Amino acid sequence: MQVTETLAEGLKREIKVVIPKKDMEAELNVRLADAKDKVRINGFRPGKVPVAHLKKMYGKSIMADLVNEIVRERPTKILSERGEKSATQPSVAMTEDEAEAEKILNAQADFEFTLSYEVIPPIELKPTSGLSVVREVVEVTEEEVTEQIEKIAESARTFETKKGKAANGDRVTMNYLGKVDGEAFDGGAAEDAELVLGSGRFIPGFEDQLIGVKAGDEKQISVTFPADYPAANLAGKEATFDITVKEVAAPAAIEINDELASKLGIESVDRLKEIVRGQIESQYGSVTRQKVKRQILDQLDELYKFDTPQGLVDAEFENIWRQINADLQQSGKTFEDEDTTEEDARVEYRKLAERRVRLGLVLSEIGEKAGVEVTEEEMQRALYAQLQQFPGQQKEILDFFRNTPGASASLRAPIFEEKVVDKLLSEIKVTDKTVTKEELMAEDEAESAEKPAKKKAAPKKAAAKAEAADAAEGEEAAAPKKKAAPKKKAAEDSAE
Repeated sequence: MQVTETLAEGLKREIKVVIPKKDMEAELNVRLADAKDKVRINGFRPGKVPVAHLKKMYGKSIMADLVNEIVRERPTKILSERGEKSATQPSVAMTEDEAEAEKILNAQADFEFTLSYEVIPPIELKPTSGLSVVREVVEVTEEEVTEQIEKIAESARTFETKKGKAANGDRVTMNYLGKVDGEAFDGGAAEDAELVLGSGRFIPGFEDQLIGVKAGDEKQISVTFPADYPAANLAGKEATFDITVKEVAAPAAIEINDELASKLGIESVDRLKEIVRGQIESQYGSVTRQKVKRQILDQLDELYKFDTPQGLVDAEFENIWRQINADLQQSGKTFEDEDTTEEDARVEYRKLAERRVRLGLVLSEIGEKAGVEVTEEEMQRALYAQLQQFPGQQKEILDFFRNTPGASASLRAPIFEEKVVDKLLSEIKVTDKTVTKEELMAEDEAESAEKPAKKKAAPKKAAAKAEAADAAEGEEAAAPKKKAAPKKKAAEDSAE
């Protein structure tokens, strides 16, 4: 086998591989001899089939298998011998001339193919002694725990029917029918819908107009759907809702005691407080972790400057770009609506893709040199977490990870990265700083708000998603987001 480098330009490599026809024929004869004792052909006793006859019958198919095997296995061996790592699967080019291919299958011509790939650049690791981070820590107060329990208790709050007018905080049970331009619209009607006034579940202005109603009232209210409302056919439209009030109920007082804990399935109020405190600490800890991680990655970004394999950058950019465009399509907006252009967006997000790839390679090298490994137990826990996210689809998820090449890497990569970050944290200077929750969150929110401004091309919502999904950069949404209340009826979606 002759291996000749025909291109070495930056990270790009092109290798010409030639396997002489005599070597191909010799391997073919070995395989024919092996097949001689295995095949059964009418007219011949087992093991007595002439090799020439076998070659005539099966030579081409065996040679085709040999060619496929070479193309599948030799590139890895060649790169290993050259001491190179390919950034992506090497591209293999063979002759497309049918006559030439026929000669190769008949062992009448040398088998030639070309490997094209980009190498992963050698990374010389630098000392971590100069790295340092400030770890912001929030002390959870008793008042905060109580406040959170009160919010949780809202889900267990009872309501009692009352006579008289509805006030803020009361629960109104009603039938409603929504119309735009006098026509009812899909999802705009519901019966026995329950709404706690002041909860902010329905579109702005809806709840305010229900204050003062009482059981038996019929009322028409007018509202305007927000311009960014998810349903494009309703966004920015004026609508009317015909309301029939069926009941007004006042909320019972909330008392934080063992009875409340019991309603929530917890043995005591002390245990409830312990659980809530742990959840708050975990929430703040997650924010702290991401901010520390961002500091590390920003410093690594300054330390390491090298060319990145364009194949990896292209793939990463396409992932980001699909996300950006999907978000724009969902919101019904354009780049112009976000005060930018598609051209500027491509430039800015390609820079983000390059940063992700570069930092990913750096973290990979650090982890490899440090002997960081992801255990099978850790992989199983990650898979279990995936299964929990998709109830009822466990079999499909398992089949996906079992049958999709490289799928397990999506489980392994974030685990590996976090372990590398832990390794770095054990080596660098870490200074703890006690801050208030407002300081912890406000700074991070300011940072998030600054990102789209720097990336003029970035649609805000899509930008947040792109950075939250950034595994190499660890740029996840730092502040807890308000979650929408569970919908009791599909029809309520339009009014909410």
